[in-house]
Amino acid sequence: MTGTHHDTEQPPLTKPSGPGADHEHGLPIRLLHDRVLVSIESEGERRSAAGIVIPATAAVGKRLSWAVAVAVGPLVRTVKNGDRVLFDPEDRSEVELHGRDYILLRERDVHAVAAARVEPDATGLYL
Repeated sequence: MTGTHHDTEQPPLTKPSGPGADHEHGLPIRLLHDRVLVSIESEGERRSAAGIVIPATAAVGKRLSWAVAVAVGPLVRTVKNGDRVLFDPEDRSEVELHGRDYILLRERDVHAVAAARVEPDATGLYL
């Protein structure tokens, strides 16, 4: 045949720009509305306050988890990229980007944002 072959190759993903774009991790995603993309902290072994190692396979009751926000949508008001957030791991949507697993949350599903220091007129505890 004398026809030409056209590649159906997808164009490379580019880093998004604007609010909510994740430049540090270079993720090919721009979140919409009130969505928060988080990178879960290690689900491996952890230590109790007394220093006892608790294996990842240990059965634990309902427990909230910490994660780091890596991208936020334009309507998110209280979470910024890099914030440590507390959420319920039972209510999550997982997504894989560049071979890494992330969790997609709505801002209303975030129970707390860790703070280095709580302002005198604010409520809350050091997390």
